[in-house]
Amino acid sequence: MAGAAGALAEELPAWVTLLRAPNPGPMTLDGTNTWVLRAGPDAPAVVVDPGPADEGHLAAIAAQGRIGCVLITHGHADHTEGAPRLRELLDGVPVLAADPAHTAGGEPLSADTALDVGLDLRLLPTPGHTADSVCLVAAHGGERVVLTGDTILGRGTTVVAHPDGHLGDYLSSLELLSTYREIPALPGHGPALADCGVAADFYLAHRRARLDQVRAAVAAGATTAAEVVAVVYADVDRSLWWAAEWSVRAQLEHLGVEQP
Repeated sequence: MAGAAGALAEELPAWVTLLRAPNPGPMTLDGTNTWVLRAGPDAPAVVVDPGPADEGHLAAIAAQGRIGCVLITHGHADHTEGAPRLRELLDGVPVLAADPAHTAGGEPLSADTALDVGLDLRLLPTPGHTADSVCLVAAHGGERVVLTGDTILGRGTTVVAHPDGHLGDYLSSLELLSTYREIPALPGHGPALADCGVAADFYLAHRRARLDQVRAAVAAGATTAAEVVAVVYADVDRSLWWAAEWSVRAQLEHLGVEQP
């Protein structure tokens, strides 16, 4: 599943800037995407996912001008590790996440969070990849985007990070995101996608097909997550089987299959 989950976005709103961290890899694709949203030259920016603790990357974020707050889509280190240092560089601006462990200088993100930054920002709780995963809908000047974190990636598919991640929750989150039609998706990794709803449909179809494959593997005698991975993910590079096993454990749990 290395291709994009739909057409790539040809262009993004002028109030959106991408700064990509220099941490490419099998799980991070080209690197972590740090998104900077600014309603206008005099408005404070919103930084979404500061990424790793890379001094050059954090300096590039800090050089963007006045920043009002830093938002976190979920707590994985490739999205959050740089947050404490970035907060130092920005003289203590709030860092807000759904998980209090990644929140500093303010209250954790919730549906009631209101930010005075000149943008219409709305939080979408989208658990599944992790329990604390959120997406953000941002609107300004008649344009909208959905910042999807790792719930939807720009290329390939994501893992359900069992046991923190939960497949039932993930499927529900994708169904929610499928309602955001003809709105660009700004993912945590990979290129921006033209249509969040189309990408969510693609992910839902992929997950349901994988579930059918897991059912068949179990029916054929596979009894452990590792045995299921060897059958269902045989086309995936073996160096990534450990991550596939996270998803398989989530799939087996979803199907009610007892695991050793």
